[in-house]
Amino acid sequence: MLITVRQAATRLGVSYSTLKRWIHQGQVWTSCTKGGHHRIPEDEVERLLTRQRKPSKQDHDIKNNYGGSLPISGRNQLRGIVEEVCLDGLMAQVRLRLGDQILTAVITSEAVRELRLSQGEPALAIVKSTEVMIAR
Repeated sequence: MLITVRQAATRLGVSYSTLKRWIHQGQVWTSCTKGGHHRIPEDEVERLLTRQRKPSKQDHDIKNNYGGSLPISGRNQLRGIVEEVCLDGLMAQVRLRLGDQILTAVITSEAVRELRLSQGEPALAIVKSTEVMIAR
């Protein structure tokens, strides 16, 4: 089954423009409609999701630098794309795009540097909380 670029971007947790850039760079296989619109096969989206889940060199470096392993007990893990990083002295604000939602976290500037967080790069938000509020 073929899906639109916007649908694929949402499933991948990346912005529409990021996915279009990947398409134009030849990193994503697509077919085009008669009107020139890209369509992405479901199996191509699955390939990209699998690629996102593979440990990266950065994951390997983190394991080696801290002597720990990446698997953690936190189950509320949200995969997204860094939308913005604002450094201000010791602290930093990181905005992570999760589909059509934005999650904002305040972390140390040192953590931003160690994780090499930058706009457009994939990142994982791990939520650990004893209270969750729901509104309607």
